[in-house]
Amino acid sequence: METVDVIIPVYKPDRGFLTLVDMLETQTVPVNQIIIMNTEQKYLDRLLYGTTLERKYHNITVKHLSKREFDHGHTRNQGVKLSQADVFVMMTQDAIPADVFLIERLLAGLDGEKTAVAYARQLPDSESSEIERYTRGFNYPEESRVKTKADLSELGIKTFFCSNVCAAYKRKVFDALGGFVDRAIFNEDMLYAAKAVEEGFGIAYTAGAQVYHSHHYTYRQQFHRNFDLGVSQADHPEVFGAYPSESEGIRLVKNMVDHLKKEGMGRKIPHVILQSGFKYAGYLCGKRYRFLPKFLVVAMSSNKEYWSQGSV
Repeated sequence: METVDVIIPVYKPDRGFLTLVDMLETQTVPVNQIIIMNTEQKYLDRLLYGTTLERKYHNITVKHLSKREFDHGHTRNQGVKLSQADVFVMMTQDAIPADVFLIERLLAGLDGEKTAVAYARQLPDSESSEIERYTRGFNYPEESRVKTKADLSELGIKTFFCSNVCAAYKRKVFDALGGFVDRAIFNEDMLYAAKAVEEGFGIAYTAGAQVYHSHHYTYRQQFHRNFDLGVSQADHPEVFGAYPSESEGIRLVKNMVDHLKKEGMGRKIPHVILQSGFKYAGYLCGKRYRFLPKFLVVAMSSNKEYWSQGSV
């Protein structure tokens, strides 16, 4: 049987992280090692104080780093280097497995010699608004699909869509393709997927593998997050130049407005329009970050430390 490790970048975790670990330890396919790439030791120590987590489970490895050291690509690559497993699963600290079959079904999604990565379906949590629920369903439908280069004409940029909220990678393929870009403000997962597709591999969306994961961002947070998204796209025109993402965002907004009208929730439409405005403004500023003064770039970004390393 293939061995499986789980790698989780962590920063200021709450008690939901303990639930995540407990769920990983009960999977039908055992997790060989849980590798925690923790930013700022004091926050994890504060969470674990008074718990029995490290005594209860003996397959946990913790690597501490400073906030300045963290990078979406490099930190994950460092986590992979700590793993000797055949398959590693990337997760985020706020993703909770929906059941005990998550790892089993991700491995099933990797069936096929030319499949490089399988990512999970994200379900809205119990506190999600109707808007967030619709967004989850739009991006993570009920039907599984393997996406390849042949789908580019139909799916465009969504061919490369993949999420490290929960995704399983074949280690041999990962190493052969050079891993994640070593410096990334955002989208390290999609950039890897794009490289895999261009090399003839498939990206498996595995709807049966499910995690609870929702966003509850303010307008300001949406702006900052989408600014970083725009920066990522500006830095990688080899991927996003040929397959722009704007049309997909517009389609989501139009479909959501229609959905809210149909469900008699028209009062929520102004919120959708305002939220979309903040997203798009952040995205446009990020796409044009090279024309902005550094102090403004840093102010607009959600990842301040990224810019202290000479990115502008």
